[in-house]
Amino acid sequence: MGLGLSACDKATEATALAPVEIDRSTSCELDGMLLADYPGPKAQVHYVGQAQPSFFCDMVELFNTLLAGEQVRHASAIYVQDMGQAEWEHPIGHWIDARTAVYVLGSKRHGSMGPTIASFAQETDANKFAVEYGGKVMRFADIKPDMVDLSGGASHDTRM
Repeated sequence: MGLGLSACDKATEATALAPVEIDRSTSCELDGMLLADYPGPKAQVHYVGQAQPSFFCDMVELFNTLLAGEQVRHASAIYVQDMGQAEWEHPIGHWIDARTAVYVLGSKRHGSMGPTIASFAQETDANKFAVEYGGKVMRFADIKPDMVDLSGGASHDTRM
């Protein structure tokens, strides 16, 4: 009996951890911005014990949250959008595992909060993007807290 329940729980957990598509009402966990209204890659984090994922309208916000020293929630799954497939101005779908994605930091492309981090499933797409828009190609584990500082606000405008 316990074995059957365990298998059922695992199936429910796997379904719960699948990426959830954004819609016109999906808002950012940090600032309440509507994700569908802004360009650039989005992210979602599935936290242990939380039924619905937390969404982020900007990749800098995602990494700032994940790398915060005081972060105590455990992430079961983290998804970002593959910008090698999704349209930059209106990204929909193309969710990939954030931990295996390839990122470009420091490009000329902007997201909802100004300069952002682009995410890709394929390193070749990341390299092509970096050649066209500038920036440095990096892996998830290489992104450090000082690279995703939000203390200056949108576009790192220190006048805020």
